[in-house]
Amino acid sequence: MNARLDLFTNPVLGKFVKHFNAGARVAMDVGIPLATLELLELRVSQINGCAVCVDMHSKDLAHHGESAVRINLVAAWREATVYTDAERAALELAEAGTRIADGAGGVPDDVWLNASKHYSEEQLAALVVAIAGINTWNRLNVLTQQPAGDYVPGQWG
Repeated sequence: MNARLDLFTNPVLGKFVKHFNAGARVAMDVGIPLATLELLELRVSQINGCAVCVDMHSKDLAHHGESAVRINLVAAWREATVYTDAERAALELAEAGTRIADGAGGVPDDVWLNASKHYSEEQLAALVVAIAGINTWNRLNVLTQQPAGDYVPGQWG
């Protein structure tokens, strides 16, 4: 499979990706564990059917020492006992923020309130940035049919 457009060398997309990446990095600087952010990004990518991001985040999680059980069960996190309450709240917020067209009026208040029990206002803002960011990446990859499977951990920073 060949990509429709190259996200890094196309003049418009390359410029967007450069600036977008710089902005998205703020989510990593507020004390949310990297594993939580990666699990969130993996789950959103599964929902959106983005093979590039599923490949990348599952490999990055393994590279950083995450167990195969936690990586594999993220698709069924509600029934799994291997996630903390804070991780579950982040995953729930991520799913609600990704499936906004499926619900009535966006993210339900109870989902937001549950997340606010585990995360500060600054961390909630970072989760919003991370959720919006991975949804954007998923759409860029799916729209341009980026091929998946060859990602090597650390390849893109």
